[in-house]
Amino acid sequence: MRARILALRVTLWTLIVPPTVWAVHFLFCYLWVSVSCAKLGQFPRFTTAFVIGTGVALAIIVAAGAIAWVQSRTPGDPPPHDEGTDIDRLRFIAKSTLLLAGLSFVAVVFTAAPALMLTDCR
Repeated sequence: MRARILALRVTLWTLIVPPTVWAVHFLFCYLWVSVSCAKLGQFPRFTTAFVIGTGVALAIIVAAGAIAWVQSRTPGDPPPHDEGTDIDRLRFIAKSTLLLAGLSFVAVVFTAAPALMLTDCR
């Protein structure tokens, strides 16, 4: 599995996966609640959709973070990285993706918390 992960090519597109997943999750949660409160006049009772959506978002973010973790451990020159080699760029993007995955994980948890705890549309 590690060899397969190392064979993946890290680009700036992989860098934006965790924040994009958080943004889609944010949109899903708050649109679901706002439409339910506006149309039904009550808080949505079907919280299973929130739990499933949150679980899927967290799984995608953890997978992106795991891939970034493996790729950030690619052996190369020790710091400082004065030369812009391909390995240095790979490790930089992987480390940035790992940090964004951690931030996005926390953001998804904080986005889901009100949707799972609140019971009133006020």
